[in-house]
Amino acid sequence: MSQNKPPLPLHERMVCNHPLAHHTTIGVGGAARYFLQAQALEDVRYALAWARERELPLFVLGGGSNVVVADSGFPGLVLQLATRGWRVEQRDAETVVMHVASGERWDYVVEHAVAQGWAGIECLSGIPGQVGATPIQNVGAYGQQVSETIVEVKALDLATGQIETFPSDSCEFGYRTSRFKTRDAGRYLIIEVAYRLFRDAVPSVRYAELAAYLDEQKIRVPTLAQVRGAVRAIRARKSMLADPNDPNARSCGSFFVNPVVSREKFEEIVNYCRRKALIGSDEMPPHYAAGDDVKLSAAWLIEHAGLKRGTRLGAAALSQKHALAIVNLGGAKARDIIALAQLVRTQVFERFGVVLQPEPVFVGFESPPLSD
Repeated sequence: MSQNKPPLPLHERMVCNHPLAHHTTIGVGGAARYFLQAQALEDVRYALAWARERELPLFVLGGGSNVVVADSGFPGLVLQLATRGWRVEQRDAETVVMHVASGERWDYVVEHAVAQGWAGIECLSGIPGQVGATPIQNVGAYGQQVSETIVEVKALDLATGQIETFPSDSCEFGYRTSRFKTRDAGRYLIIEVAYRLFRDAVPSVRYAELAAYLDEQKIRVPTLAQVRGAVRAIRARKSMLADPNDPNARSCGSFFVNPVVSREKFEEIVNYCRRKALIGSDEMPPHYAAGDDVKLSAAWLIEHAGLKRGTRLGAAALSQKHALAIVNLGGAKARDIIALAQLVRTQVFERFGVVLQPEPVFVGFESPPLSD
């Protein structure tokens, strides 16, 4: 009778010169000098000590959906999180709190919540990657963002080895950002995230595109499952679902965040667009309120700067489905992706005076690409 083999000791699981491209959704980049998959917190602690003893840089890799790796690879240890598990805390008759390990696939978590009838993250369906990335990026889409549901974040301080718990109000969430991406970038490794979800609640339909799709389908009072299905259908239209058979899906999602400008700058852009007949005299570019400021559509700016969907630069291209995604047509290098991204930024700035900020994390580059 066969028996399950015990897992290999950690030092035997360490891999040298491990290719990283296939660990990312955009499929570019060189090799990691060392690579280890962490399946438990003990693995993480071992990896930290191992890298520290050898004075090696460390990069923590999740699902690879928001990462561009340099062609030269990474000169230190890449630690890929593969921790699993969650537990559900019944807070009261109306809410539950899901405590989820950072290595869980995010869309599996959304699928489970929707199946249980728990509202709060249904519009975040179809987003690739892992749970640990959600608070770092303050992941959001179609009118929701995770900061609305996050109760707390548990993280390992890479300098001290201590686990710290951050209540939501101390995470410094902003539009597609948090303290873990700004002033504490690289300091903490997210190990668990807790989300407060609502039982028997109506789904959120706050985004015009989502509402329009549901209306097309003649769904007047949507269920959570119908909203999830609608979001995934919309994302599929734009090749924003992970699909190995879709060449337009070989990307890291939206390459640029939607820029936020002052109302004065917005009026300047509107007047320019009308003078250049980019919009009608009674029209405006797509925009959304952002406090006292205005959020613009990066995709609209890109296309109206003269860069149409499908625009190519070598083996890199703008997606044929969505101008905000840069895709690897096959065989692209990281330098091709960066060159196209720089072309996009330059043309948008020259046309509208707006500097687009990249959304992906850049790994292994000697200096930050696309920096201002």
